[in-house]
Parts: sequence; structure tokens; C-alpha cells
Amino acid sequence: MSSTPSVEPWLRGTATEVPAVGRAVLHALQLAAEDLLNWCGELSDAELNARIEDAAPIAFHIRHLSRSLDRLLTYAEGRVLSEEQKSRLRTELDSGATREKLFAELLVSLADGGSRVRSLALTNLEETRTVGNKRLPTTVGGLLVHVADHTQRHVGQAITMAKIVRGRAS
Repeated sequence: MSSTPSVEPWLRGTATEVPAVGRAVLHALQLAAEDLLNWCGELSDAELNARIEDAAPIAFHIRHLSRSLDRLLTYAEGRVLSEEQKSRLRTELDSGATREKLFAELLVSLADGGSRVRSLALTNLEETRTVGNKRLPTTVGGLLVHVADHTQRHVGQAITMAKIVRGRAS
């Protein structure tokens, strides 16, 4: 486990040019990268893919976080999912992920997501959007808040699994 800054992103005074909701989402994405690299970045491929009981492996949480970020932001941008996005959704639980590929995908996804959040933060957050095949109603703001919430939920699950996997190895 490497060390991370003692002050969380939201207390560092960064992204002040971005309106508050977008800034909070950017901070959640930044914290996700720091926490996942800190807690999971040095795990082996076997540890990242380990299945314990019925719990999803760490690799799933990292892959899902990356890909769901793209999907949620696509909805926030007022678009529908592409066939490639749908196909990638179906492979999130696949086994055999390598640390190198997982973290490369994660970092690219978070960087791209950050750019997209910066653009969306400047729009009307009450603008109507829909989600999924059922086209469930929401707003740009609702999707941005969910991006932060959903990201942190899967970071927490990955960290918990990392602690369990490490505990079993010792």
C-alpha cells in the first residue's frame, strides 16, 4: 500500500473554476483513483480476480466503475448507449483481468470522465435526461450526483475486498 495525501481532494481547494456540483464529482473521481491505487494497485492478478463466497472480485468493481462512469456520462450528455458500451457491460464480470489493463482502463476512464464532468457542470443541472432501455426520467444534476455516489460505492467494495483478500493471504 502506498501513501496518499492526508487531505482528501475536496479539501485541497482544487477545481474552483467548476461549479459546486461538478467540483464535488471531480473530487469523488480523484479520490477514487487515489484510493484504488493505494489499496489495490499492488495486488497480484490472482488477488484482483479472487472470488470469495458470492462476492464480486476486485477486478469487477474496478472494471464496472470505469465502464459505468462512461455510461452514466453518456446519459447525462443526452445520448443513448452505443453497441460497444452495451457489449462492454456484458464483460464486466469476466475473469482473467490483469492489473496493468485494469488500472490503465481505470485511469483513462477517470481522466475522460473528468473532462466530460467539467463540460456537463456548466449546463443546466435541471435539464431532463433519461436512463436505460426504459428511459427512466432524471436530470443532468441527478446523473452527476449518481456518478459520484456510484463511483465511491464501488471503491468501497473494492477496498473491502482487498482487505479480505490480503487477510486470506497472510
